[in-house]
Amino acid sequence: MPPAPSTTHLLLIPSYNTGPRLLSTVQDALAHWQPVWVVVDASTDASHEPVVELSRHTPHLRVILRPANGGKGATVLTGTEAALAAGFTHALVMDADGQHPANRIADFMAASAATPAALVIGKPIFGPEAPNIRLQGRKLSIFFANLEILGPGIDDPLFGFRVYPLAPLHRALTSTRFARRYDFDPEVAVRMIWNGTPTLNIPATCRYLAKSDGGISHFHYLRDNLRMIWLHARLLTQLILWRWPAALRHQRRRRS
Repeated sequence: MPPAPSTTHLLLIPSYNTGPRLLSTVQDALAHWQPVWVVVDASTDASHEPVVELSRHTPHLRVILRPANGGKGATVLTGTEAALAAGFTHALVMDADGQHPANRIADFMAASAATPAALVIGKPIFGPEAPNIRLQGRKLSIFFANLEILGPGIDDPLFGFRVYPLAPLHRALTSTRFARRYDFDPEVAVRMIWNGTPTLNIPATCRYLAKSDGGISHFHYLRDNLRMIWLHARLLTQLILWRWPAALRHQRRRRS
């Protein structure tokens, strides 16, 4: 039996050329939570068409089609604005390719309901199939993200399995013209903390899907690493010039 639909918390799945895994990801999500919204970022591979067809006879599934590709952050912003207009207060953002654990959706939503002001951040538990270079790169991202908030608070800035309070998320996204592509996950977490949002970090398993398993990655090694360098340069500059009092307030609240 599917779960009763929530009137406050929805599941948001941004998708761009995800391939055949999109439909199974949506079906798994619907088995654990409703409503589920899929925001398609101008996909060209027709992967969203079976989901659109499913939505025609699934009451709590909605598909939003963006006319032009803008990146994950832009896609989440589209979903956030639509969710706020519909009266929702929180959204769990989940990757479209099946890497995130659908069986943990209800746990994360319950944690959010118990601490509604908090950004609930997933801390990934990888299996042995995860490439070591990816794991080492994450350690560097974790170091810089916590440097930018002057201490702990973001156990993993790259893992996209999170429950966002929508109003603070919208404020963070509209305060910058960045955080629209690969820089979305780390930048929005840091900005929300600077703006006073507390965090709750919860472990969750993460499947690394190779191409042979149907995994699709849009990560471009040179382009996106340069984007991350620029991201941390910007955030560290802002921290030094005027954000450090907000970061210190966050750390004082954590200690208390």
